[in-house]
Amino acid sequence: MKKKGFFITFEGIDGSGKSTQIQKLAKFLEDNGFDIIITREPGGSVGGEEIRNLLLQGEVDRWSAETEILLFTAARRDHLERIILPALQDGKIVICDRFTDSTRMYQGMRGPKLRDLVDSLTDEVINCDPDLTIIIDIDPEISLRRAKSRETAEERFEDFGVDLQKKMRKGFIDLSKEFNSRIKVVNGQQSVDDLAKEIFSLVKARLL
Repeated sequence: MKKKGFFITFEGIDGSGKSTQIQKLAKFLEDNGFDIIITREPGGSVGGEEIRNLLLQGEVDRWSAETEILLFTAARRDHLERIILPALQDGKIVICDRFTDSTRMYQGMRGPKLRDLVDSLTDEVINCDPDLTIIIDIDPEISLRRAKSRETAEERFEDFGVDLQKKMRKGFIDLSKEFNSRIKVVNGQQSVDDLAKEIFSLVKARLL
């Protein structure tokens, strides 16, 4: 009988350390005999990566929140069809850097009824919730310095500044209370290794 797949997502404000912890978790799981796929949003598939370039580059006012929601949903649907669902059906563990919760935050909190739009599209078009979501919580001032130090072309959301980061941090904490059985919050200001151990424990409780 084929093993059931497991879907893990990492969330948090920009510069919270998601990429580092994803790599550490993947190695830990591979060492324990699991078949792993690491992916990201926006992106993950060929079509998703093309939409990623549209979303993350350019001026901060390039798209309205409504347009961003539609673009993110289109990228996510392609990613889901081509990468995530086939991997889960093969019994693999999928670790994804951001998913629907980021859209709930970065777009859904930007105006009245936008969260309702995100949730409606998610229900109708995506219809796939992670098994476990880990939010890395960190001080917005620290995270923004980290994010800006990368000096990449993909800094459109970082260019909104620290006020957005503070708003998103609170939003992610509130979201963890709304979906408390799925979302777990970890302290991103502890050492990299201590944070990894905490994340390993959360995942082991679900898998091992």
